[in-house]
Amino acid sequence: MKRKTLTQYLVEQQRSAQALAPEVRLLIEIVSRACKTISHAVSKGALGGVLGSLESENVQGEVQKKLDVISNEVLLEANEWGGHLAAMASEEMETIHLIPNRYPKGEYLLLFDPLDGSSNIDVNVSIGTIFSVLRAPQAASGRQVTEEDFLQPGSTQVVAGYAVYGPQTMLILTIGQGVVGFTLDRETGSWVLTSENMTIPADTKEFSINMSNMRHWAPPVRRYIDECLAGKDGPRGKDFNMRWIASMVADVHRLITRGGIFMYPWDSRDPKKPGKLRLMYEANPMSMLVEQAGGASTDGNQRILDIQPTALHQRVGVVMGSKNEVDLVTRYHHEVKV
Repeated sequence: MKRKTLTQYLVEQQRSAQALAPEVRLLIEIVSRACKTISHAVSKGALGGVLGSLESENVQGEVQKKLDVISNEVLLEANEWGGHLAAMASEEMETIHLIPNRYPKGEYLLLFDPLDGSSNIDVNVSIGTIFSVLRAPQAASGRQVTEEDFLQPGSTQVVAGYAVYGPQTMLILTIGQGVVGFTLDRETGSWVLTSENMTIPADTKEFSINMSNMRHWAPPVRRYIDECLAGKDGPRGKDFNMRWIASMVADVHRLITRGGIFMYPWDSRDPKKPGKLRLMYEANPMSMLVEQAGGASTDGNQRILDIQPTALHQRVGVVMGSKNEVDLVTRYHHEVKV
């Protein structure tokens, strides 16, 4: 049986399903090529001189790794000239990146976390790239794009996806027609379709959370985890396993592949911050993927994709994965508010 490539899949979606505009197809292909370049840099590690940190911080106040900056530049340079974008936004940049005047402008906006989980780079743990595509508002067609044009609810996303750089390099993608997975064939340089209709089971026995923060959690989160830890002798009546990689891409890839619940909730260490993860280029694209795979995603109180953003680097609490587990955590939050 002939293997289907990413290009073939996208062309089929464009032609037969009418689910994809030609410009978006080309945009996805450009992003996927950039992810190949990043994957190659990641795989070289110390041999490529890309490990270690720089003497700088990004807009989030986080120390930048060399690969953070390299990955950001790869994505910017790859996507500037194609004519499909009006502007880009990245975790590593304070404000948006406008398409230079020497290139044609398009009707779409690209957001990305160029290298998620970069604290794991030097210890050879799976990391990845997260991306999201939005339509530029029609009002922006006659003027320069602004940050406000990016502040759209996640439900308006046209495309969401991530690349995970692990034992295999994979590209997980949704164009709003379910979730599919491609594996990079390093011999041919092609993305090959290896997972169709990826689905998250509604029930699970696996949770993913940073247990070291337990003392800072809100009561509903503490209640849920306590019940999981009580196992089959507790109110849940079943034993749970815990997994935590500290790379959102790797943790979410696991639950999309086999189920589970991933939580990075609000905690009391900095009570004014609603969460740690960024809404626009982490939580929103991952939430679209999770929902398209049959799962659920909330901030503990409401659907993440319904949140109206107010800032480019807005943070949010995250509870996503197997639907019945996410619904239970959300119900516990609502019971506290009643």
